[in-house]
Amino acid sequence: MKVNEYAITSPFSVPFIHRLRFTENAFSPQNPILDEVFRDGSAEPPLAVAFFDKAVSEAWPDLEESAREYARAYRWRPLQTVTIPGGEESKNSPAVLERILQIIHDAGIDRQSYVMVVGGGAVLDAVGYAAAIAHRGVRLVRLPTTTLSQADSGVGVKNGVNAFGKKNYLGVFSPPWAVVNDQSLLSTLSDRDWRCGFAEAVKVGLVKNAALFEDIEAQAGRISERHLDAALPVIRKSAEMHLRHITESGDPFELTSARPLDFGHWAAHKLEQMTQFRLRHGEAVAIGLALDTAYSAETGLLAESDSERVLDCLDGLGFRLYDEAIADTRVLLQGLDEFREHLGGELTVAMINGIGVSTDIHEIQPAAVRTSAERLASRHR
Repeated sequence: MKVNEYAITSPFSVPFIHRLRFTENAFSPQNPILDEVFRDGSAEPPLAVAFFDKAVSEAWPDLEESAREYARAYRWRPLQTVTIPGGEESKNSPAVLERILQIIHDAGIDRQSYVMVVGGGAVLDAVGYAAAIAHRGVRLVRLPTTTLSQADSGVGVKNGVNAFGKKNYLGVFSPPWAVVNDQSLLSTLSDRDWRCGFAEAVKVGLVKNAALFEDIEAQAGRISERHLDAALPVIRKSAEMHLRHITESGDPFELTSARPLDFGHWAAHKLEQMTQFRLRHGEAVAIGLALDTAYSAETGLLAESDSERVLDCLDGLGFRLYDEAIADTRVLLQGLDEFREHLGGELTVAMINGIGVSTDIHEIQPAAVRTSAERLASRHR
């Protein structure tokens, strides 16, 4: 039987612009950066709705009014500000997502107007997901307020919420219109939240930039003590490295199996679940980095001396590199299946075979994971 065939295969690309700005006191009328980002050369007054992480609004009681005053000073259309829960609650609750969408709808936000979000990484994720699915995508401007979100997640193109007991099960790849890192917003962070962002900075240094890791290694104590001259360059370099990976790696939407920036994350995501999010993301990443670094040494990928350097650096930043949850390696290793399932295809896990050099492996040895977990336990004792 003859079959008539007619097939078209036509690759295409969509141009995106990633705008990343570093500033201080973004809502001061003397600072034009936000207005420049929102207007983007247009004379039309922008329409926006702004979502604020509850913890940020509590730490900065006048911040929402400052945002509204800024909008008035620059002759925007009236800016509506809304407070929403922070942390994983914002990603775990369907009611929070529904409320965000309802507010975007009621505010008349369209694809030429803006959603602004001010908060930590979880709030950026939840609001970003809502912005990406409203009208198939409205313009999102992020103001990350934690070291973690300024150094890593705020710059990324991922948005998502948790579902079915899995982290980021619902989500999209959608680049933000702009990211504005305001260093002044870091001043009210607890020491615990201050520390968290530097786990991601260590990670990007380990897989992509030995010089960045060496800077963190040398300044770990001063970073932990919150010396801005030591910390801010690290945050900026980490954010830049994450941005460069997105814009220059050729795979910003993770269509292939390689995910070097997820080094340490297969265990980190599972540890968050296992501890009912008692561990912050940055804390779980630090343990995941320690575990995978120990594993890299245990399996002969990494020199033992380099492994000790990494663990000492994380120690110096003030991270606790062991949690009782990793003793249950049977459950922990289930995170590998979830990690693979999230992307599909062959299991691909980033490891390091040198400082600043990553390699992909496709199988994890359970016995070596157990040995690595025991090593972290013995250091903790």
